[in-house]
Amino acid sequence: MIRNFDVKTFQDQLLHWFERNLRDLPWRKDKDPYKVWVSEIMLQQTRVDTVIPYFERFVERFPTLDALAAAEEEDVLKMWEGLGYYSRARNLHTGVKEVQATYGGHVPNDPTEIIKIKGIGPYTAGAILSIAYDQPEPAVDGNVMRVLSRLLNIKEDIQKVRTRRQFEEIIREMIAAHNPSYFNQALMELGALICSPRSPSCQQCPVSSHCEAKRLEIQEELPVKGKAKPPRPVDLSVAFIKYNEQILIRQRPDQGLLASLWELPNAEGNQHDLQHHLKQQGLRVLSLMPILEQQHIFSHLIWNMVIFYVEVEQMEEQAGHWVDWGQLDDYTFPASYQRIFFRLTDFFT
Repeated sequence: MIRNFDVKTFQDQLLHWFERNLRDLPWRKDKDPYKVWVSEIMLQQTRVDTVIPYFERFVERFPTLDALAAAEEEDVLKMWEGLGYYSRARNLHTGVKEVQATYGGHVPNDPTEIIKIKGIGPYTAGAILSIAYDQPEPAVDGNVMRVLSRLLNIKEDIQKVRTRRQFEEIIREMIAAHNPSYFNQALMELGALICSPRSPSCQQCPVSSHCEAKRLEIQEELPVKGKAKPPRPVDLSVAFIKYNEQILIRQRPDQGLLASLWELPNAEGNQHDLQHHLKQQGLRVLSLMPILEQQHIFSHLIWNMVIFYVEVEQMEEQAGHWVDWGQLDDYTFPASYQRIFFRLTDFFT
């Protein structure tokens, strides 16, 4: 698949650069496959600087695979709170329990076995196998696809599955069999630090002499990426209900967006929709006053949130869970609600 490409020189230049420039990251301190797994899941769609403190707290709380497998889901989600994409945490938790039950607590080093584990796809499998077990398996993420698109002038849409598979085959031809761990990490690092999406630092690139995009001056045109659907806007009216110094919260369904996390009562639509919803929950609303507005953006949704201070006639246990303000930290809330509580601190404490 690769033609007229000096693979050996490319490997040497890339690995030499990486050895001199690799960042001191906490998950690089050892090759524990469990910690590699945790770090790779956290790093999906999240910046390295954001992940570092979360990773450190997480492995301090759950230092081993067995410790995480034994944990309650609520505890796992609480340690993940604020990192977002909570399905990652649930899948990781399910996955480690599968490893404990099926593989005796040892993350498998067989490509055909590791891919069976919940939450482990081709990229994560390749990362664990290459980084922790030194196997020459491809680990193709967005950074790697961007590097290879420019390096080899590949104009296929990187959002398509067949393109990712094409890149995996290319990596199999390029990977340094004597050090696959560093090779895969070096490609990712190159994409993160040098071959950035916009204005790549080609003058600092250790492998620029191999790059077709640089030679043709089309770096900014690659990679090719199909346009994603714009996120759908949703108007969400949210009730901050306080009665006898307690606040009404509720738990989201155990399936779907932000599954099992806690939130304030809310309804799609305006304040009339919210009032109707609260009435259905058995609450008699005495007053309803808008106090805050904020927006929260998901990959597929935009919540346009209006927060209302709501007075009710009495507490209704069926409406949700009544807690003291100081108890809110005991529950796992999405980032949007954490931000609401932060903004309301001066008002209600």
